[in-house]
Amino acid sequence: MSEEKSGKELKELAGSIGAVAGTGAGIGTSIAAISASGAVAGTSAAGITSGLAAMGSLIGGGMLAGVFVAAVPAVVGGFIGYQVFNKVFGK
Repeated sequence: MSEEKSGKELKELAGSIGAVAGTGAGIGTSIAAISASGAVAGTSAAGITSGLAAMGSLIGGGMLAGVFVAAVPAVVGGFIGYQVFNKVFGK
């Protein structure tokens, strides 16, 4: 019974590790995209504001829409990381 439980715990742990790793990669991608896409480069207040506005303009919105556009890589990265780690390590 304990072997079955440990296998189940390993599968859950693998999925969690993958989700965290994928989300971290997505957040890094989002930060890089925000700081590079605006009229003012960098992570200053002006750089973040112009970067979010530029990203939001991709879908016809402004800075608030840019927040949602910037969140997409983190969400997708977390999902993909969960799936990959679960398939590879969660046998």
